[in-house]
Amino acid sequence: MRIPAPRRLIGGLAVVALLTTAACAPGSSGGEATDKQASDVATDVADMGDVTLTVWDQEVRGGQAEQIKQLNAAFQEKYPNITIKRVSRSFDDLRKTLRLAITNDEAPDVVQANNGRSDMGQFVSAGLLRPLDGYAEVYGWDDRFPESIRALSSYGDDGKAFGEGSLYGLPQAGELVGLWYDKQKLSELGIDVPRTTDDLEKALAAAKQAGETPIQFGNLDGWPGIHDFGFVQNQFVPRDDVRQLGFGREGSSWTSPANEQAASTFADWVSQGYFTEDFNGLGYDAAWQDFAKGNGVFLVAGTWLLADLAEPMGDRLGFALPPVGADGEQAVTGGTGLPFAITEESKNADAAAAYIDFITDEAAMKMISDAGNLPVVDASPEGLTGAQAEVVTAWQTASEDDAIVPYLDYATPDFYDLLVSQVQKLGAGSVEPDAFLGTLEDEYSSFTSGEDG
Repeated sequence: MRIPAPRRLIGGLAVVALLTTAACAPGSSGGEATDKQASDVATDVADMGDVTLTVWDQEVRGGQAEQIKQLNAAFQEKYPNITIKRVSRSFDDLRKTLRLAITNDEAPDVVQANNGRSDMGQFVSAGLLRPLDGYAEVYGWDDRFPESIRALSSYGDDGKAFGEGSLYGLPQAGELVGLWYDKQKLSELGIDVPRTTDDLEKALAAAKQAGETPIQFGNLDGWPGIHDFGFVQNQFVPRDDVRQLGFGREGSSWTSPANEQAASTFADWVSQGYFTEDFNGLGYDAAWQDFAKGNGVFLVAGTWLLADLAEPMGDRLGFALPPVGADGEQAVTGGTGLPFAITEESKNADAAAAYIDFITDEAAMKMISDAGNLPVVDASPEGLTGAQAEVVTAWQTASEDDAIVPYLDYATPDFYDLLVSQVQKLGAGSVEPDAFLGTLEDEYSSFTSGEDG
């Protein structure tokens, strides 16, 4: 689906200013990865002989799994000399096992790496991923993907600077963490789609009073709590402050009055029963599957669930950007899906680059859309209906309004694990909001001041 050139920035407009000056603190430097020049890149895949490409991905859910299987089959059909050995893992399993996989003697060729400091940044610092600048020049990635999209997978050679330097991966999908809702339940409860925080809190109270689960939420896996807390935070904290915090830059504080209001609101929603009961013991997949079955009025989750939710829910499914707070400023957590990168140990780097180009080209984006997902470029609601049209429209609106803010775990190399545990504690009531924020501030300020490096 083609769109006019100015609209092809889609996610680009929202984050270009966020990343080009990402601050960083001193840290340890690792090995030096191979930086292949454009003049040395081979692009004739058919002339590469018999090659087995080992690819690790986390495209395990319905629509995601469908698109990658189709693309892999199409690539092998075009190049019969290439065999793709696919290893698919859940996001959690991939994070736990990827470092070991890319450091052993049988390292995969292509991997999806979480593009935050705790994962991709550390891999770059250790020299475990190859810079892709030469390939970008050959395949025209600098023209096809806006700077803002490329910046989300760019690091300095030492892995310190985030959002600048060399390109280390390419994503297939754009993503937003927004508000999924059950249209049938809203109609039965006489609730409109909430556009403000006040609207949402009234809707949550009405849903609770009617015996419904207001927000379906499963946080056993830990990382969903980052999204749900960020969803609340974005309604109270100015988006430029969230950007400073998310990218680990000096100048903002986790203990600001706005953050205190956000943390207190999150804790208050828990105490009022607005989230699923005992959500820290419920898995993420179980939660969204319960929502799809009609258990819950709202679900705070990413657009990557579009195909999985649309199949069982059909016309009942709706998607909206998060409500805006009292200041009227829209903010939504988002960016890109996990980028595909080439490992330093790959013996088939040129074939790997051709594969990445194939699964992110224009035809691939069409296939991604047809599978019910959100392509990172070339997205348009034209010809789409229902929740898919709402998702693409939300992506365009958030981009044009400069409303996209980063995932909070990008902040420091250790922030992912810290934030996961702290949100679980805040949700369990075992830590007060001020102590929760104080712990985050200690890590954040230590990193931005250089004290931890």
